[in-house]
This record gives sequence, structure tokens and C-alpha cells, in this order.
Amino acid sequence: MPRAADPDEVRQALAAQRQRLVVAGLPVAQRIQTDDLVAALIDAVGCGLDRSEPVPPVTAALKIVVRALAATLVRRAPGRSVELRVAPYAAVQFGAGPRHTRGTPANVVETDPLTWVRLASGRLGWATAVEAGLVRASGARSDLSGWLPLTDSAGRLD
Repeated sequence: MPRAADPDEVRQALAAQRQRLVVAGLPVAQRIQTDDLVAALIDAVGCGLDRSEPVPPVTAALKIVVRALAATLVRRAPGRSVELRVAPYAAVQFGAGPRHTRGTPANVVETDPLTWVRLASGRLGWATAVEAGLVRASGARSDLSGWLPLTDSAGRLD
């Protein structure tokens, strides 16, 4: 399971991401409370991704968001039968069923960091991502549609 992000790292990444949005001419939401920094960061990254011409997130922000969303999936779907790979930031095992221990797992989901953020935050549907080739899913347990999105309507985790 990915380690929890250091609050100072999240604050720095959030400040950098908000600055990138300001430079791109996007309004920056100040409504987010500092006690939910990861949700604020997910919102700030998502704000840039929602544009017709997306604003790429700051690397530190993307890394924290990808790992936080992967950790949320692991908490919600305990087990080790499916492996999620979001290179280069996260690789986690989750889901009930036969435990994978060696070699290539029978159930694998692979995607890039931006697609993972869009999927996990409800900005992109599972079927759409698979059909577009943005996700590679193999194995009987590799359909994540029942677990997504991982955030609520306000962008908060758990």
C-alpha cells in the first residue's frame, strides 16, 4: 500500500498546482479547507484535467493524488487478487479472491496517471476508458466499474 503523503508535501504540491492553474488563466477555488488537503489537491488536479485543453498537473501533485487514490481503492477493496499498475507512481494489490503471490497476476489493470485520476475521481467512465484503450485490463476480476469513482461529489476520499 502506498505510504500516506506528508502534509507538508501535500501543501507544497497544492500551492504549485494552484499556481499552475492561475498561470493558465483558470480560477482557483479557495473553498477547500486545509484539513482535507488531499481532497483539495485532487480538486486542483482535476480542475486542470477538466478543460478542453487540459492543464497538465505539477508532477509532485500528480504523484500524491495517484497514490492517495490507489490507497483508497486498497482500503475499500481489501485483498490481493487484482493488481493495479499506474506507472511510475503506484502498483497495489486489492480485491477479494485468490491471492496473487508470484509471477504475473491473473488479474491486472494498467493505466497512465492522468487516466487513473480521471477514472478514480469520476471524470471518466470505466467502459469508455477501456473502449478507448486508455486502460488495459485482464482477468475475470479486473473490471473496476463497481469500485469507481473513489471520491464523493466534493472530491473527498473515504
